[in-house]
Amino acid sequence: MHAYNRIPSSGHTTPSPPQSPLRSPRYRHGSGGGGRSKSGRFTPSSYQPGKSLAHRLAWFLLSALLRRQGFFLFAPLIYISGMLLYMGTVSFDVGPVIDHKPAPGSVYRSPQIYEKLRPEMDADNSSADALSTIWKKSYRSGEWRQCIKKSSEGLQYSCVDREKVKEHEKSLSEDKGLPESNGYIYVEANGGLNQQRTSICNAVAVAGFLNATLLLPNFHYHSIWRDPSKFEDIYDVDYFIRTLENIVRVVDKIPEYLMERYDNNMTNVQNFRVKAWAPVQYYRDVVLPRLLEERVIRISPFANRLSFDVPPAVQRLRCLANYEALRFSNPILTMGETLVARMKEHSASHGGKYVSVHLRFEEDMVAFSCCVFDGGEQEAKDMKEARERGWKGKFTKPGRTIRPGAIRLNGKCPLTPLEVGLMLRGMGFDKNTYIYLASGKIYNSEKYMAPLLEMFPNLLTKDMLALDKELDPFKNYSSRMAAIDYTVCLHSEVFVTTQGGNFPHFLMGHRRFLYGGHSKTIRPDKRKLALLFDNPKIGWKSFKRHMMNMRSHSDSKGFELKRPNDSVYSYPCPDCMCRVNKTEDSRSSSVT
Repeated sequence: MHAYNRIPSSGHTTPSPPQSPLRSPRYRHGSGGGGRSKSGRFTPSSYQPGKSLAHRLAWFLLSALLRRQGFFLFAPLIYISGMLLYMGTVSFDVGPVIDHKPAPGSVYRSPQIYEKLRPEMDADNSSADALSTIWKKSYRSGEWRQCIKKSSEGLQYSCVDREKVKEHEKSLSEDKGLPESNGYIYVEANGGLNQQRTSICNAVAVAGFLNATLLLPNFHYHSIWRDPSKFEDIYDVDYFIRTLENIVRVVDKIPEYLMERYDNNMTNVQNFRVKAWAPVQYYRDVVLPRLLEERVIRISPFANRLSFDVPPAVQRLRCLANYEALRFSNPILTMGETLVARMKEHSASHGGKYVSVHLRFEEDMVAFSCCVFDGGEQEAKDMKEARERGWKGKFTKPGRTIRPGAIRLNGKCPLTPLEVGLMLRGMGFDKNTYIYLASGKIYNSEKYMAPLLEMFPNLLTKDMLALDKELDPFKNYSSRMAAIDYTVCLHSEVFVTTQGGNFPHFLMGHRRFLYGGHSKTIRPDKRKLALLFDNPKIGWKSFKRHMMNMRSHSDSKGFELKRPNDSVYSYPCPDCMCRVNKTEDSRSSSVT
């Protein structure tokens, strides 16, 4: 149909619309048949109602509305009623309400699966010693070895102009020391143990890049970790400074004459709010000029304030700081090594090999995940209080919708102790395997730990391995306790991560650095686990086959090379390590 102006315009004529095509002969009866008058308009009198009572009543109502032109008054009401019916606000259904079943994998049913699989699991004696056979994969072109170059070569970007580059190179060639510092950098390391570790390593890299002197980083007190520990409480300060000597200058205090400008108060020093993952060019173009002008700058917070994609010389500084310069303080190191020796003694029947598990099922982790388990109303109450206590208002913002089922399906829920036990038994670890559990206080531990202890009675923690008086100096300090766990996990034959985070990411990288490039880490596919733990039809043989495939996949992903935006703290190859038996043919080899 052609468009035309339906509104008459004063003084102007508009072309008439084209004639409508003739109607089909079946609709042309007499002069106006079918309810039309001679003028072509529809009128009530021109239509004869049907014979049924319903038709007569409907026609009577319609005729009354049209005669009084009341139809237009009732039209909005009819429209609103229709919308309410469509949206479901008002319902006239008299039939049963359909209850949609939750999607597979969206509900926590692991206890039921455990009860179903337990008889076959306990009767299964077919597994070989998993600790002796788990790591089979090797890198096609050989293993990797540690090879961090201890020099400041390549850090020419830290100088302002070419003249300073020449002076820098000349000073290095003459006395093997460092050129005059461009100023002092002070950073505040926020977060827990390993997030603080990120800040320290990035601070070393930035200080070296800017030819600046690094003040020992300050640890920011956090309401979640509640640990007032200082740098010297966690790490060996003398060893840290000595390892970086002639590469990056590190001091424990800023000269008095400079601090007098700021009334001896670091909070008076200008603070740079550096954006996350800032490139090195930002530090060169923005931070360095102000450093040269002020001589002292402060950056807070500093976690993740340097891009992973940096020049090789800057990356080497990260490697040096993380894998060599940062050594735990003597009390922590001694306690950690003592527990490692005790774990090896306990597992002598397995050649001193043991499995370490990083279990994240503390109350704050369960609350933060927003996942639902099987604790009912009490669990819901506990989690609500924990969320409000730790993240006031974060989870109750208007418009925020939390979908626990979707979170579980997406593999974001922390594994329960029961699920970890089922997974490891499916992977071939028998009940005699010695397991070191690295964890905080497990939520409702009496209930949730019982199944794991049934499956692995040789499970030990630092509290079980050490005497009370041995752990007393570290209790009430979450970072120090985490450092002890880190040490024991570092030296296990198998490390199992269950929830991600900085702790397992740093451990995987550190284990690669120690074990020829292989992380020797089990990283479960939690999306797949969610489906398996919610499958009432699954049998032990089928479950075990899935777990063995997952174990094999972890082995094959043990060797992984760092990609441009990956963390060097998780993937030290090739920036922090060199390939052994490298050949021309193997340069293009990929990870198997």
